[in-house]
Amino acid sequence: MYVIGLAMLLSLWRLLRGPSVPDRILGLDTLYVNTIALLILFGMHLDSSIYFEAALIIAMLGFVGTVMLSKYVMRRDIVE
Repeated sequence: MYVIGLAMLLSLWRLLRGPSVPDRILGLDTLYVNTIALLILFGMHLDSSIYFEAALIIAMLGFVGTVMLSKYVMRRDIVE
């Protein structure tokens, strides 16, 4: 869990200091993947299924967010 926490800090650094917008989107994408991994490991440690459900919700919201941000960068318009 410490290694994933370090990976989350590095992803946050890329999100805040990315030189371009695609780098920041990649940092956000990596941050939510690391969050999912941390939640799954924490759920396995505590033997609780609620963390797996939270990881699933974060995965769905992260995917939609990444698609929306990518669409905005490509076309400068989210709604078609």
